[in-house]
Amino acid sequence: MLLKVEKKAPVENATTANVRAVIPKLRSYGPSSYASLTDAQGSYLQVAGGGVTCMLEWRDAVNRRHFRAHLDAPSKVFPDGTILTFSGGEVKLRADEWLTAPMVEAAFLAFLEGAPLPDAIRWRDISAMFEHLA
Repeated sequence: MLLKVEKKAPVENATTANVRAVIPKLRSYGPSSYASLTDAQGSYLQVAGGGVTCMLEWRDAVNRRHFRAHLDAPSKVFPDGTILTFSGGEVKLRADEWLTAPMVEAAFLAFLEGAPLPDAIRWRDISAMFEHLA
């Protein structure tokens, strides 16, 4: 697996230790505000933000589908339409799309190990947003 982190050298054959060292340090306004983990088929997880303001997406390259993570309970702090700003740009999120770094780390570790992604994280299909790129 290939681990990429903003402003850092890519890590081929990423390990659990690599993921655990990176995800907690991500910050929307920090030196690194996004990261991705890509498997041999081209599927990946990507995160933007950090701390309690993370957005997580999963690209299923085999089935050509793209998903955004969401939770059963919406945020009480960030209503629908709140903008996540990070060095890669801005993304308008729904209230249920705000995740924490520990949730993202759990998803990255599961993906790294080829295990099912955490049950607490749901996946909303946003593939239609990318159809013009196909």
